[in-house]
Amino acid sequence: MNCLQNLPRSSSVLQFHTLVSPPSTARHHNIFLPSSSSSLSLGINTNSIYTPTMLLKATSGSIPSAETSSSDVEEEVKSEIYSNNMTEAMGAVLTYRHELGMNYNFIRPDLIVGSCLQTPEDVDKLRKIGVKTIFCLQQNSDLEYFGVDIDAIREYANSCNDIQHLRAEIRDFDSFDLRKRLPAVISKLYKAINSNGGVTYIHCTAGLGRAPAVALAYMFWVQGYKLNEANTLLLSKRSCFPKLDAIKSATADILTGLSKKPVTLSWGHRNCSTVEISGLDIGWGQRVPLNFDDKQGSWFLKKEMFEGRYEYKYIVDGEWTCNNDELVTSPNKDGHVNNFIEVLDDADSGRASLRERVTGDDPDLTKDERNRIIEFLEALPNEDL
Repeated sequence: MNCLQNLPRSSSVLQFHTLVSPPSTARHHNIFLPSSSSSLSLGINTNSIYTPTMLLKATSGSIPSAETSSSDVEEEVKSEIYSNNMTEAMGAVLTYRHELGMNYNFIRPDLIVGSCLQTPEDVDKLRKIGVKTIFCLQQNSDLEYFGVDIDAIREYANSCNDIQHLRAEIRDFDSFDLRKRLPAVISKLYKAINSNGGVTYIHCTAGLGRAPAVALAYMFWVQGYKLNEANTLLLSKRSCFPKLDAIKSATADILTGLSKKPVTLSWGHRNCSTVEISGLDIGWGQRVPLNFDDKQGSWFLKKEMFEGRYEYKYIVDGEWTCNNDELVTSPNKDGHVNNFIEVLDDADSGRASLRERVTGDDPDLTKDERNRIIEFLEALPNEDL
């Protein structure tokens, strides 16, 4: 089944686009993220060329009102801001219209990817199409931004005997957080599907990034698809932009025992009051402070990280800058550069070759590897995600 269903309110056109040229080295802008108050700096590039590829018509069961209320205008403004932020952060032109209500697509007869539930009535809409598990990936800040009462939705779902509402939070627009959290998230999803059966509805806010990525990881790890085959099927049903590299890296992380390597970064100047780092494996929308070592007169950050190549930048007394004593990327088209670090597992050539294969262009899993992943998912303790 291949359908986009927009259930409430006004008839419109929902636009989806894809990226023609990939983003290059990160460039920093202050943009408003979908949280209640702050603007955060992201590592993004705005010079890529985009082209529209698809228009998906939204269906509606109601007639639009001749008058537009102030709340409707506010929702439209929030949707526009969210769509702009999503485009900047995800590297693809993506549009979400919250005011049009919940929209979704069947990827498989037993698996749906869609946007967020907005009211308890949306639970009944999903029950009518056989959904047994609602799997929400939103954080509280996502819900607050659009004024979604998640407690009312969960309370109503819990009052029904034939559907379960679960949450497993992943930070929006953040492939680093997606990679780190995928193993625990898919474990929770896998156990819920085995318990509840029926159709599963996976959603984030717009259903264009986190939700399709989680669906792909489940199809790849559990349902026997090659990753590219699952992605082709997904994109034939829903125009979206899942981060494949995060799924590949998370796959390699599991198969190499979730091994990490110690990393130390430093800023060797004492004439400043605060030093932070953004990027690395925390994402460009987050910052982590460095500690000052009075004896050495330097600022240090020590942490353990999965294998990979990570770009980052220092924020010294509020100013973004590179450390010239550490590795630096080549300039992008605007002349901007970042620091970067290669975290390598050089102790085990077998793990290195496995990671190279699984993170390659067309990754697949052997029967033994898929069984190992499923055993890992089954054994992972349930967490409050």
